[in-house]
Amino acid sequence: MNTEPGLTRQGENPKPFYCLHSDTLAAWRQQQPPAIIAWLDAQKYTAAPSTAALLPGENGLAAAVLGVDNPLDPFAYAHAPSTLPPGDWQPGNTLDEAARNALLLGWGLGSYRFDRYKKPLRAPARLVLDDKADARTLDLLAACVRTRDLINTPTEHMGPDELEAVVREIANTHGATLEVIAGDALIAQNYPAIHAVGRASHRAPRLLHLEWGEPADPRLALIGKGVCFDTGGLNLKASAGMRNMKKDMGGAAHAIALAELIIKRRLPVRLSLYVAAVENAVGPNALRPGEVIATRKGLSVEIDNTDAEGRLVLCDALTRAAEDQPTLMLDFATLTGAARIALGPDLPVLYANDDQVANDWLQAGQDCFDPLWRMPLWQPYMRYLKSNIADLSNASNSPMAGSVTAALYLQRFVPENTAWAHLDVYSWNDTDRPGRPAGGEAQGLRACFAMLEKRFG
Repeated sequence: MNTEPGLTRQGENPKPFYCLHSDTLAAWRQQQPPAIIAWLDAQKYTAAPSTAALLPGENGLAAAVLGVDNPLDPFAYAHAPSTLPPGDWQPGNTLDEAARNALLLGWGLGSYRFDRYKKPLRAPARLVLDDKADARTLDLLAACVRTRDLINTPTEHMGPDELEAVVREIANTHGATLEVIAGDALIAQNYPAIHAVGRASHRAPRLLHLEWGEPADPRLALIGKGVCFDTGGLNLKASAGMRNMKKDMGGAAHAIALAELIIKRRLPVRLSLYVAAVENAVGPNALRPGEVIATRKGLSVEIDNTDAEGRLVLCDALTRAAEDQPTLMLDFATLTGAARIALGPDLPVLYANDDQVANDWLQAGQDCFDPLWRMPLWQPYMRYLKSNIADLSNASNSPMAGSVTAALYLQRFVPENTAWAHLDVYSWNDTDRPGRPAGGEAQGLRACFAMLEKRFG
């Protein structure tokens, strides 16, 4: 995994680029020779956001101007790696620390391409790092790259076994412990819902449990939905809905990358990571609509829809995480299409039973340019999850409030006195945009880490 795409510490004759806005272009132009001013005038260049102008010199290309809107927004710089010619570059004008960090992150995000199976048509322009390169920003970039790579990898190479291997590598690298409960051991150790969802696949379902940190530190639990592929089960998805379901482990990708980031930055917490890794397959032993399954919490669940499987694997993981009485529980999941209908692909949906956690995460999202939006845990909608033969149903029989009812289902498995937040993420870019290439995406992750730093750091 290349954790620093588009970045280099050993540049060769880097050329300067000047980060300008339409308001600062005029003052910069006054310091340039007449030939450069004439060159920019000929192009009618105004330093509009996400643009670049190449500047000539005696020996060809000499420098460039980047149009940057907000200097604190990483994505304001993300066009640079593809609009500037390949080669080494460095800032030509002075940037303050916050702007340098935004440039560093934005350049890396803009350089990212998933190249496991196909090499990019051209290399990105490279940003030369100096001794002021911020280690925290580089770790944030690595977490985003980790998330994107995990989501982009097809299920053939990112099933439950491979997801376990990634978590095991992190544990071995950083001195954490890893417990794996797989296959029929899930039944023996009371994780019946996880087993029920994954039992039809030839790849055994499993719960991954990583532990790191000092016992005296406050316990933080991260939980990720790791459905490595989701056919919908016997409630089979249509082809369009199934096409990108390799990304249904996007919640696990977020939780894993965030856990790795917390460990790298040595956040003073006792970290527990739980990933329910399964494949929701079709087979003779597949979970059937109308079945009633057990859960670790002891609640019985009637299966209304086998395509509402994420909440089933999460409920066992949430129950286990709560048993250690954490100070804070956070779960990440590509849980509902209803969340996308409500807010579209760019805004993850946040639910929380604690206003302070929610407000801190929302504020961090604004500060980090990593937005999310809070939705209500509207308790009257629990009526949509009523079952006549079990404690609750896994899905609503109404088209109303699908994202809310999914979150309410999860809340049933969280103790009332435990602070908890749930992020329903799309984990995907449908189209290419600067810094947001089509494919897997980290959403709300940087904001979450900033919130955790404020809370525990």
